Amino acid sequence: MALSEIASKVTLGVVVVAVSTSAVAPTSTTTVAPDSRATVSHETRSIKFTSQRLKGRLIECTSENPGLAHFLTRDIAKSLENRASQASVVLYDRNTRTSCTYGADKHYDSASTVKPIILGALLLDRGVDLSEEEQDLARQMIVSSDNDATYTLWDSLGHKNIQNFLDKAGMKDTILNDAGFMGLTQVTARDQAKLLELLTAEDNSVLNAEERTYMLGLMRDVQEDQRWGTPAGAPSDAAVQVKNGWLQRSHNRLKNPWDRGDWKVNSMSAVTGHAYDYGLVVLTENNRVPEDESPEVGWDYGMETVEAVAKAIHHDLKSPPATGRPGLL
Repeated sequence: MALSEIASKVTLGVVVVAVSTSAVAPTSTTTVAPDSRATVSHETRSIKFTSQRLKGRLIECTSENPGLAHFLTRDIAKSLENRASQASVVLYDRNTRTSCTYGADKHYDSASTVKPIILGALLLDRGVDLSEEEQDLARQMIVSSDNDATYTLWDSLGHKNIQNFLDKAGMKDTILNDAGFMGLTQVTARDQAKLLELLTAEDNSVLNAEERTYMLGLMRDVQEDQRWGTPAGAPSDAAVQVKNGWLQRSHNRLKNPWDRGDWKVNSMSAVTGHAYDYGLVVLTENNRVPEDESPEVGWDYGMETVEAVAKAIHHDLKSPPATGRPGLL
C-alpha cells in the first residue's frame, strides 16, 4: 500500500443540557467547578444534550437514551485530549436517535475519502448498468483505492457531474479541487456523514436502492489491509462499509522546505446489519513526522488517533447505559 495517495492544552468539564421539542425550561441545575469531570444535568422530557469543550471547540452529543450522550461526549474527549492530531468527528445512530459532532464543519484534504463521492456521481449519471470497464474501475477505486482507476472515472465524469451529485446529496460544504487533484477535494466530517446517511437510508431521491446497495457492497469489500480506522472496535456481527484516505502534505513546506510534512488520515464507516444502523466519520491532520523518523510514523499516529475515537464510540454504542438519569460521574 502506497504511503501517499498524492505525490495543548485541553479544557475539560462537561455541560449537559436536555433539549425539549416543546421548549420546556430545565427543571434543575447543578454547578460544578470548571476543572471537574462531573456532569451538570438538566432533566426534561425530551432528548438529552451534552457538550464538552476540547482544544477550543465543543464536542456535542444528543440522544434519546439519557446517559448515552453524556458517555459519548466524555469518551470522545478522553480519546482525543492527549493527541497532537487535529480531528473532526461526526456520529449518527438511527436506532437511539443519537448524534455527536466535533469540528464537524472544518475542511480537510479528502485524500481517498473523495472516492465514494466519485462513485456516487457515476451511479447518479449512469445507474448500475455500467460497462464492464466502468465496473472494473469502480471496484479498483473503492476496494483497493487505486488512484489511476479513480482519475479515469474523475476525468470521464467531469467536474459538472460530480458537482451535480454533491448538490443533490446536500453536500454543500464539499469543494472539488479546481486544478483537478481529486485527493485535494476539501471535505468536512458533516458532509461525509451525510453521504453515509444517504447510502443507508430508504430515500430514493438521489440514488435508488439498487445503486445504494452497489456502493455499499464495494465499501464492504474493501481489502483487509485498508480496513483500519473507524471499523476498529465495531461489533463483530455487523456489516462494516468503510473508505479511508491518507495523504502526506504540509502547507508549512512553502515557508520551510525542510518540513517533513503532515499526514492527513481520514476514515468513514457505515455500520449496518443485525439491527445496527449508524455511521462514523473521523478526519485528522497534524499527524507530524518527527525529525529523523520514518514517514510511516506520522501515518501510524493518525491511524491511532482515528482508532482511539472509533473504539470509544463503538464501545458506548454496544453497551449503552441503562435509561435513567446518569447522575454526577
